Parts: sequence; C-alpha cells; structure tokens
Amino acid sequence: MRLTTKGRFAVTAMIDLALRQQSGPVTLAGISQRQGISLSYLEQLFGKLRRHELVDSVRGPGGGYTLARLARHITVADIVFAVDEPVDATQCGGKGNCKQGTNGQKGECMTHELWATLSRKMVDYLDSVSLQDLVDQQRLRQLKLAAQEAGQPEECTL
Repeated sequence: MRLTTKGRFAVTAMIDLALRQQSGPVTLAGISQRQGISLSYLEQLFGKLRRHELVDSVRGPGGGYTLARLARHITVADIVFAVDEPVDATQCGGKGNCKQGTNGQKGECMTHELWATLSRKMVDYLDSVSLQDLVDQQRLRQLKLAAQEAGQPEECTL
C-alpha cells in the first residue's frame, strides 16, 4: 500500500498554498512552477478540494485560491480523501471478499484483519497531522537552510 501521486501532490500543493496565502490568493500557476506539478493536474485536484470545502477560489485579477478553513483545522486525511485517494492496505478494498475457496465461496483471507487494522491506523495517523503541522515543519526547514547558507551553526537557528 502506498499513497499515489494524486495524494502526494494534493498535500504538497496545500502546503504551498498555506505558506503563501497571507499575501492574498495563490495562483495554481505559481504552485505549478514552484512544485513542478502540471497546471492541468492541479486544476483537477483543486476542483475536488474546493468541492470538499478545503479551499476557496477567488476570481478575477489577483485571483487564485485560499484555504477555506484555518490550516490547523485541515488534516492530511481531509486532503487525501478529498482527492479520492483510498487509504486501504487490504487486497479486497475492505470488502472482505479477499479469499475465494475451492468451493467458490468468498470470504476474508487469513491476513484480512491485519491489513484492515493497518488501514485504520494509517487513517488515524493522517487524521492526527494538520496542515498547520506541515507548514510549521516546512518553515523550520527553511530557517535551518537559510542559517546553513549564512554559515551559522544549526543550534543558533532555533
């Protein structure tokens, strides 16, 4: 089980948006350029994010996107599910029909509960990480990089 490009790109784009929205609406063209994500792909993702009320669109000159809620009230799980990204480690997609016996009857395979539990734990984890957590991590990373480039010892950046 792994998160696909759709989920990764959606989370990345939302971090970019959250980092820059204090200056006004953020354009998808800007996110596309900074993050190396196709503009048409971002348009598809942001359509879904808007329908799930995670972002608002602003039309006209100076338009773009802003967060519809505070970053601390948006979780990674919200973003991933908004773009239709399944978080399921089971072979059967959680349907419980992962074993087909020789008699043609379907049921759960011997490891179904293991993978179902893993799926629940992944969702719980993604639901425990807010967009604000990721923004804060990114800002700290940027501060550390700037300090390194300036030749300052790392412990001086905190």
